[in-house]
Amino acid sequence: MADKKYRVGICGATGLVGGEMINSLLERKFPVSELKLYASENSVGEEIEFGTKSIKVEQLKPEVFKSANLDFVLFATSAELSAEFVPHAAQSGAICIDNSSHFRMSPEVPLVVPEVNPDDIEWASQHRVIANPNCSTIQLVCCLKPLHDKNPLKRVVVSSYQSVSGAGADALDELQSQVGKLFSSEDIQPKVFPHQIAFNCIPQIDKFLPNGFTKEEMKIIEESRKILGAPDLKITATAVRVPTLISHSESVNLEFGSEMSPDEARALLDEAGVIVMDLPEKSLYPMGFQTTGRDEVFVGRVRKDESVPHGLHLWVVADNLRKGAATNAVQIAEVCLERDFVSSWKPAARAS
Repeated sequence: MADKKYRVGICGATGLVGGEMINSLLERKFPVSELKLYASENSVGEEIEFGTKSIKVEQLKPEVFKSANLDFVLFATSAELSAEFVPHAAQSGAICIDNSSHFRMSPEVPLVVPEVNPDDIEWASQHRVIANPNCSTIQLVCCLKPLHDKNPLKRVVVSSYQSVSGAGADALDELQSQVGKLFSSEDIQPKVFPHQIAFNCIPQIDKFLPNGFTKEEMKIIEESRKILGAPDLKITATAVRVPTLISHSESVNLEFGSEMSPDEARALLDEAGVIVMDLPEKSLYPMGFQTTGRDEVFVGRVRKDESVPHGLHLWVVADNLRKGAATNAVQIAEVCLERDFVSSWKPAARAS
């Protein structure tokens, strides 16, 4: 089994997350025998390097999955495209790991962060579809899980400060273009965002819902409850787009059922694999430029909240394209390999 390799497809391969999926497969030495790259018609024929190989991008069509005989398909596509193409890939026998929001809250589809709820992957044994959580949710639950297991949470308040890369390559271009126009005293006409993003913070990510929250804020709330298996957890969120390129930051306020000291929280987070960067006397705390290109979740500014009996504050930062998307998807695939789900979930017609 150790020498076995697998056929992998990436849908949305030319986007920011798709590109990081390719990098993550290489960096983590995922056992790939053949990599197939799919994107829209506009990208067909484009060549992308994968190690020593140059792979041509193919057009994403329903029939490509059956002929490719893939073991895994990683989707870095919109919710609409995932809704259309994930079923075709799953029916072909591939294990599908979808980064869009489309399947996340489906009761039968596992929503997985491997450090938090790897056992939930087994829900996908029949339909072979696993959902990758929202980027801001992933870094949050990596911190909530070890603390909640030790001392059940009563309430969570999250304010996220999310980089423009979370809105795609066009958003990165818009920020950089607007910065130049401001220094040239040129007029700015926002296209990706509802307002100027250069040197500004926009308290809106995605559309507003009837309850006054945005879809992004409700993703954080609902996905966290599902991943932690805590449907009644009191959690609320405010999501803000900030003019940084990569990495999301979160201010997290926690209230526990009983006392937890900052030192105990730091020790639990460190044991869970979160990078604790917390020396306030030296102005040492995680920032986006430090975490960009890293796969870990970072935490700092751990301190007591003296306004409630058992409260703590945390500052959480992670690369939204890597741990917040691509790396988490590849880690899910790694769990599937470790537990031999590839062969055990394969349809009878494809079983070897």
